[in-house]
Amino acid sequence: MASVDVEIASRGYSVACRDGEEAHLRSLAAIVDRKARDAAAAVGSMGEARQLLFASLLLADELKEARASGPAASVPEPETESLIAEALERLAERMEILAERLESGARNA
Repeated sequence: MASVDVEIASRGYSVACRDGEEAHLRSLAAIVDRKARDAAAAVGSMGEARQLLFASLLLADELKEARASGPAASVPEPETESLIAEALERLAERMEILAERLESGARNA
C-alpha cells in the first residue's frame, strides 16, 4: 500500500492508495483542489470544512450532469468513480471531525 501526500485547499493530506495508483490519486486531488479554490473564489472567505463541502457539491453536480447526459467519453469509468467516491467519503469524514471541533469549541467558549 502506497501513501501519497497531496494538497487540497492549501492543506496537506497523506492518503493511502494501491501501489501504482499514486499518479492517479494526485490527479484526483488536483481536481478536488481546483474545485475547492473555485468555491473559495465564488463565495469568498470560508472555513476549511465549508470550502471542502462546496468543492464536494461542485464535483457531485458535475458527476450528476454527466450521468444525466447519457453515456459519453467524459463519464468516469466505474473504477474512477469508486476512487472519487472514496475520496469524497474521506473529505466528508474530515469535515465532520472539523465541524465537531468547531461546535465543541463554541460550546466551551
